[in-house]
Amino acid sequence: MLVDNINLIVKAGNGGNGAATFLKNEGKAKGGPDGGNGGNGGNIYFQGSTNINDLREFRYKKKIIAQDGVSGKHKKLFGKNAEHLVIYLPLGTRVTDANSNKIIEIIDTVSAILVARGGKGGRGNMEFKSAVNQAPRYAEKGILGEEKKLFLELRLIADIGLIGLPNAGKSSLLSVLTNATPKIANYAFTTLEPNIGMLEQHPIADIPGLIEGASRGKGLGVEFLKHIEKTKVLVHCIGVTEKNIKEKYEIVRHEFEKYNISLLDKPEIILLTKTDLMNKESIKKKMKILEKKGKEVLAISIYNMESLNFLKRELLHYMNNFT
Repeated sequence: MLVDNINLIVKAGNGGNGAATFLKNEGKAKGGPDGGNGGNGGNIYFQGSTNINDLREFRYKKKIIAQDGVSGKHKKLFGKNAEHLVIYLPLGTRVTDANSNKIIEIIDTVSAILVARGGKGGRGNMEFKSAVNQAPRYAEKGILGEEKKLFLELRLIADIGLIGLPNAGKSSLLSVLTNATPKIANYAFTTLEPNIGMLEQHPIADIPGLIEGASRGKGLGVEFLKHIEKTKVLVHCIGVTEKNIKEKYEIVRHEFEKYNISLLDKPEIILLTKTDLMNKESIKKKMKILEKKGKEVLAISIYNMESLNFLKRELLHYMNNFT
């Protein structure tokens, strides 16, 4: 099961306490202050990784805590700084701070983003020695590390998104274009979570079927509309046997408009699928209806390698225009 949103608490490490101690040895029974400073608490960072597909590791791990700094000791021994904690997230994760509503996005594998800052270690009593106070008997406590309540939401990053109503042939198409093995059956909502495959170096996502009212959460709703936002090219699949081709196309486009109007501006190929189930003349008529939308319209059958190879070339052509 794809886990694509989670609530998470992160707690950076506390600073170690400073020490309030005095030098004692054979030569000096009562020496001066020698309490060392406490170490700093560990920071928490988020960083992107291509080795993680979703947020499932946080499903039962609701709070992540970094190490505290070590307290200072006598003989001017400073406490050790805690190691920083790096949490790896899949690319495309959006992180929202529940208190400030500040949003960060994990978009690469290089940048480590500071999420919660560790507390500074407290000063030992040797730091407070002065001409006025030669023997301070106090030290600072370490500062508490930051604690934040976060909402993590995964938005898949795929170059190509296969969209359409349920049972439009998206999963079957993904399986023949890539090495993905999605569940395939002849009924609506077979796909209950996005599947991803690779066409050469380009990820293709099979987005679960949308229905009228999806933008309001009906059916699988906005749970999957959000995954379309990151795609570069949309392949709008429509089964060629549908009676009202234009209406089926407009249902999905209308949901885009209500959810995020910018989706309407994405490059789009309209793809009539399952052409092995209809004669050529009828297919041409339906293609002409859709061509009035001003988009490229293709027709394929997963059993026709010529049509599949042509589709692959077209998709790669689109991708090359982005690089």
